[in-house]
Amino acid sequence: MTDLEVRAVPEPGGDAEEELRSLMRWLHDDEELHRQVRGSLTASRGPRPGEMGLGFDLLQLALGTAVSGGSLAVSVLQWRDARRRAPELTLRAGEIEVRIPRGAAADPETVRRIVALLDEAQEPGGDDRTA
Repeated sequence: MTDLEVRAVPEPGGDAEEELRSLMRWLHDDEELHRQVRGSLTASRGPRPGEMGLGFDLLQLALGTAVSGGSLAVSVLQWRDARRRAPELTLRAGEIEVRIPRGAAADPETVRRIVALLDEAQEPGGDDRTA
């Protein structure tokens, strides 16, 4: 099992929690992934001054060992491309991180970086690089 954290930074006025809920639904609906990916939303910070409660801003995914890094990368990027206003995404496994800025194309290099992140995270003692 591999743990993957996903953060979404929406455009101003956007809702990170809704973006992450949408991604979680998308992954659940993906026939190749829905049995191998489990997700939960969490708050990575306390409430800001003037806020009544916590907003969820972190999606934690537990990936089964049979998950193909390529399939997950393609699914995440397809979800992002389907969004009217694609958020910035940060994928993190341990100390390894891949940032996908707003407006970045879902190109082969981005897919390669996500697959490398997942492959390194699944290896015992994966190194502490930031991609």
